[in-house]
Amino acid sequence: MIKLAIFASGSGTNFVKLTEAIQNKEIDGELALLVCDRPGAKVIEHAKRLGIKTLVYQPKDFKNKAAYETELLLNLRAQDIKAIVLAGYMRLIGEVLLEAYSGKIINLHPSLLPSFPGKDAILQAWKKEVKVTGITIHFVDEGMDTGPIIAQKPYEIKPTDTLESLTEEIHKIEHEWYPKIVQFVIKNYWKEA
Repeated sequence: MIKLAIFASGSGTNFVKLTEAIQNKEIDGELALLVCDRPGAKVIEHAKRLGIKTLVYQPKDFKNKAAYETELLLNLRAQDIKAIVLAGYMRLIGEVLLEAYSGKIINLHPSLLPSFPGKDAILQAWKKEVKVTGITIHFVDEGMDTGPIIAQKPYEIKPTDTLESLTEEIHKIEHEWYPKIVQFVIKNYWKEA
């Protein structure tokens, strides 16, 4: 069974769904660690409640990104982490982790990439008045939401949608599809990890 770390920065709803899928044996992995870059983020409470080991760092406390990621890497290796799942982690992954975990980091993004990369993707789609948006799960590379796409799930925006209802619908899709795609990646890409 592959040992996973989830990196998250916020409320942790995708973290909870992934954890539930692991507990229900829908994901052939062991969640060994949560890494959070925001002390006080709600995801930390979820991890503690579920008994998941948590590392919380403030990147600004480090000399630079390489120093921050080197510290992370030491802890990931100490826990024998084989792959990283980003779930609302609001930082670009740098060279240190990309090199150590090449092909072993995936991300969930709330748009149909390459449209609307970066922050506030749902809001970006809403402001552009697109007819269809959705989610993308992709491998992480050095760019912002530019890595090879694994899966996408579209959502057709209804005339009755508001920004709030659209956000809610996108989150529902994330919660349903991200655990399925994590399992797919484990079975098809990470089975030798």
